[in-house]
This record gives sequence, C-alpha cells and structure tokens, in this order.
Amino acid sequence: MGKVAVLGIFVADAAFRADRMPVMGETILGNSFALGPGGKGSNQAVAAGKMGAEVAFISALGVDAFAQMARDLWAKAGVTPVICEIPDSYTGAAFIYVDENSGDNAIIVSPGAAGLIGTQDVERARAEIESADVFMTQLEQPMEAALEGLRVARAAGVATLLNPAPAAELSREILALCDYITPNETETEAITGIAVTDGASAEKASAALKTMGVGLPIITMGEQGVYLDGHGMVPAVTVGKVVETTGAGDAFNGGFASALARGLSPLQATQFGCAVAGISVTRPGAAASMPTRDEVDALLGQ
Repeated sequence: MGKVAVLGIFVADAAFRADRMPVMGETILGNSFALGPGGKGSNQAVAAGKMGAEVAFISALGVDAFAQMARDLWAKAGVTPVICEIPDSYTGAAFIYVDENSGDNAIIVSPGAAGLIGTQDVERARAEIESADVFMTQLEQPMEAALEGLRVARAAGVATLLNPAPAAELSREILALCDYITPNETETEAITGIAVTDGASAEKASAALKTMGVGLPIITMGEQGVYLDGHGMVPAVTVGKVVETTGAGDAFNGGFASALARGLSPLQATQFGCAVAGISVTRPGAAASMPTRDEVDALLGQ
C-alpha cells in the first residue's frame, strides 16, 4: 500500500466550543470541552495510516500522560513511532477554540519536546525516510529539521511533500526541495504575496510557487475545493453538516500522501484527499475525526 514517512509534532488538543471568542480580560461560559490527540504531523500520520499506508512518524515526546496518549493513538492507527523522549521537557499541547455556529477554529500550539526536534532526529530516522515512497513534513517543528528531512528524502529519490503550516516565510532552498506543496489560502499569500480568493487568483499564486522552485503546487481552499496546478479547481467533497474544521487540512494531506504512495496520479490523489477531508469535517476533533479507508472507498464508490 506504499510507505509514508512523516516528520512533525504531536500535541494534546484541549478543545473548547463556545458561541464566540472572549475578548481580552473577559470570561465567558463555554458549551463543551474535549481533550484529545492532535498536532499536524501526528494527525497527518494517523490519516495516512488509516488509509492503509505503512507510516513512520518522526517526532519527540516528553515522558508524561500526553506521551502515552500519543503512543496509544499511533498503535490504533497502525503508525510506527520513531521517537526521541526528552524527560526534561513536556509533550506538546494546544488550545483550540471552536466556534459553535460555524465550526471554524483558532489555535495556540505549544510544541514542548517536539519544539526541540533538530537535524539529529532526521539523521536518526534516515533509514525510514530513505525507504519511503513519500516524505511529508510541516512547519510546527523547527524549520531546520524540516529542511534536512526534505534534503535527505530528495537525495534518496523519495517524493517530497511540504504542508507549509503554520504560515511562514520560506527560502528558495526549501521550496526547491518540494515535489509537492499544500498551502491553504493564508499560507499561500505568506509565501507568494498573492491573496488567494478564487480559482483565478489561485492559478496566479500557483504559477508564482513554480517560479520559486516548487514542483507541483496544490492550494487547499476550504469549501471551494483544491486548486491543483495544471488541472484547475478540484471540488470539495460534501458529506454532511460541518461540525469542526480543525483536522480538515491534515486529513487532506494524509489522504493525499497515502494515495501518492500507492501510485495514484496527483489528480487522483487530490480527489482522494478531498474525500478524506470531506468526511473528517463532519466529526469533532482532529485525529479523532479521521475516517477509515472503507468509509472513503464507499464515498468514492470504489
């Protein structure tokens, strides 16, 4: 089914649902609270694992209850942890506010031990990266680790995928190492300076990304769908009422990477990723919202 190596972070998500965000100095009553697993890299690894890919997840944890939560999650999703434990730090955590009316979210991430990931962790996982079909990373861990992971994967002929989240300025070097890049509208503007609001502006931004060295830009645009360079807009998959969008991007990336790893074309992989994301937003949570391969195949009529 293909192998995906993922470099990223795990955090425990503390999700609060309320009718609105409080202003500074204000206290309001929330509607619900949930504690569960999150972190972009971990979420993407779980999504890919649940799609049937062989997944190695490269990260760092503290030695605490949240670390055990991570290991339990990966065991259930079929993800192999390639982990450095740092007893003097803590396993990452995130505050997530979810708007009860729209399902939109705002997030604060404290990476903890995963914020200490460096090039030595990439070197420790070199064999896992070099034996993968797809290497995927994001920007929640330090940039130098992501850059080194992309270098190792590119040198080994492994397809490289960067989800440039959270938004940050990226060097030409890191962009030139990306066979695929999957920014959302905000992240695309941060990289290119081009505001993305529709297919036409996405096409312009995609062209700019290619001049910066990216192989194939893929711009995720929420309910509008995904702009795939060379193909235009790929429609979002609508399954039911949107409950929470927290893990939607991670669901797309994990699904996309798993599909590439098993030999699907970029267009087929994009469509598959849209289906994974379409199911995920109908459920609360991040990693908890990731569907199974059977659910995605049923939705796509496969």
